[in-house]
Amino acid sequence: MTHDASSTRTGNAALVPEAATATASAAAAAREQFSRRHRFTPLEVLPWLAAIGAYFAFPDYLALGSQILATIIFALSVDLLIGYTGIVTLGHAALFGTGAYTAGLLAANGWGDPVSGLLVAALAAAVVGLVSGALILRTHGLTQLMQTLVVAALLMEVANKAGHYTGGGDGLQGMIVWPVFGLFRFDMFGKTAYLYSLAVLFVCWVLMRTIVHSAFGRSLMGIRENVARMHAIGTPVERRKLTAYTLSAALAGISGALIAQTTSFVGLGVLSLERSGSILIMLIIGGVGQLYGAFIGVPLYMIAQDRFATIDPVFWYFWIGLFMVLLVLFARGGVLGILTRLVKRDGGTS
Repeated sequence: MTHDASSTRTGNAALVPEAATATASAAAAAREQFSRRHRFTPLEVLPWLAAIGAYFAFPDYLALGSQILATIIFALSVDLLIGYTGIVTLGHAALFGTGAYTAGLLAANGWGDPVSGLLVAALAAAVVGLVSGALILRTHGLTQLMQTLVVAALLMEVANKAGHYTGGGDGLQGMIVWPVFGLFRFDMFGKTAYLYSLAVLFVCWVLMRTIVHSAFGRSLMGIRENVARMHAIGTPVERRKLTAYTLSAALAGISGALIAQTTSFVGLGVLSLERSGSILIMLIIGGVGQLYGAFIGVPLYMIAQDRFATIDPVFWYFWIGLFMVLLVLFARGGVLGILTRLVKRDGGTS
């Protein structure tokens, strides 16, 4: 019996190094898989090639193109909340409008440098996001949704009442935006605005990609999937959510400022519920929580809006609504979800 006990202890001791080796191998494989997510793939070049190609192929639509590029940044900011953190909002236009009015007021009062205007707008929107987020994120569900609406409505009323500074219902006018870096003047054809918007979008996309593929981004996905479990493993859930809300606010502010600078006009519509609802529709069309859904949904929606409004100026919203119904019924995950499933199916067949 003594011999059997010593043999058992010897066997268990031999299993310890094997278990440690297996654990180390599994950890190394997990690290390799995680690091592979950071690597750029050839498909990621496609949106940028399409944007550069559109600059040369559609010179008469560069003004619309710059609006699309700026709105993609807004969609990315919303996707960081809804798609990656699980925070539903119907008032994100509050942060978009904060950035727009900040850049607009600067340009209308003697400071028209576009780059520094973007940075100040991002800071202003981040501050508003930090303060409002600290209150909004204390609630959940329908109450949280209503809180986001209240913040947007409150800021819209402030902008309306402060008509002496903001122009009220007539909009902020008299903006003078200086040339980019003092070299590239904004022209009536929209060439500078398009390239400027494309450059800003690229910087914001790199930032967004870095966030979602980082450990911080993975923790946000964990919060989205199971808050209780993230609490159990010691993740500071509320702090992470507030940080994500503030980062999203900064991106939304940049988008608003970019549209204000490229159009030289800011109206109350930048704070409206329609603005918040439209960006959700665009994101759903492209695909929520997939990073590149914004690059598909925003152009599809805005180009369709432009075409439908030309063909049927009265009932063009009906056709947008019909498209949304068909998308929800037959294309779960948006257009990008369809493409992803097709690629996986082809890969499985081959």
